[in-house]
Amino acid sequence: MSKPFALIVEDEEMLATIFEKALTMAGFRTDVVRDGALAVQKLGEIVPDLITLDLHLPKVSGEEILDHIRADQRLSGTRVVIATADTRLGEYLSDQVDMMLIKPIRFSHLRDLATDFRKQIESSVS
Repeated sequence: MSKPFALIVEDEEMLATIFEKALTMAGFRTDVVRDGALAVQKLGEIVPDLITLDLHLPKVSGEEILDHIRADQRLSGTRVVIATADTRLGEYLSDQVDMMLIKPIRFSHLRDLATDFRKQIESSVS
């Protein structure tokens, strides 16, 4: 069985690197997209198992990307984790996602959460 795939949508380079390392340690293959328009384009081409989604992105907002994800039947099984410093908007969207994390996010917390998601994904495929 191949490793599950995670798409990291984060414009801050340092955070994107931290998220990528945490998800890789949790057993995911990863790709990073740093702006909203590229994320929408990429989601038209791939079906990730997990998406970490910042809400404040250049070109297309995370909220618009979430609407796109939820409207695309191909992505209905994709787990979405919002990673944001915008508590109010994150709470507003929390019922549409699998998890909401408020920045700053501890590396170990994200790694452990991703490990749990990987186990769920692998058990649903089995």
